[in-house]
Amino acid sequence: MRRQLVVLARWPVAGRCKRRLAAGIGTGRAARVQQRLSAHTMASCRAWQQAGTGAAAAELVLAADPLAPGAARRWGLALGAGRGVQQGRGGLGLRMMRQLQRARREGADQVVLIGSDLPALAPPDLGAAFEALNQACLVLGPACDGGYWLIGLSRRAPSRLAARLFSGMPWGSAAVLDRTLAAARILGVEPLLLEHRRDLDRPADLEPWR
Repeated sequence: MRRQLVVLARWPVAGRCKRRLAAGIGTGRAARVQQRLSAHTMASCRAWQQAGTGAAAAELVLAADPLAPGAARRWGLALGAGRGVQQGRGGLGLRMMRQLQRARREGADQVVLIGSDLPALAPPDLGAAFEALNQACLVLGPACDGGYWLIGLSRRAPSRLAARLFSGMPWGSAAVLDRTLAAARILGVEPLLLEHRRDLDRPADLEPWR
């Protein structure tokens, strides 16, 4: 069983990350929040990897945006990933699809994608996602804002599923999770759902962490 855990993260520089958050707290502070969130996410991933032999079998990949290939590699290594890659151009759905396709080309049987905006992320969350993929071909971590904080797919998933899940979604809206569930069910796929988590996108999301 070959597995990849892919973290999608923006380079934490003022004006290029956390724009909805920056609208309320300023670009410099938003960049610092992004830096801390990225470090926390990667630390949680490394801790999960080190927790047991099964976890260690998963490769940790940092998919960075917007960096050149060399810079993405260096940032990934600095944060403890096995490697760093580019997210590439396009909207969120296209960039997620690109990472899934890359992982599958590389032989991954299970792929989990997460963002870097989860202050409460803990190593057991990642273990639960991969354990769920042993039972279902699609796993989702619902977010409190109506989106999702994690998506995992196994090689058993229908070939058309990824295109339905990542194309035409109203990213950033409260309808993302419902639309994703509906798209999966059209193809006869019933996802397993993890626990709800609150991500950090807007100034109000900072309140529990002040």
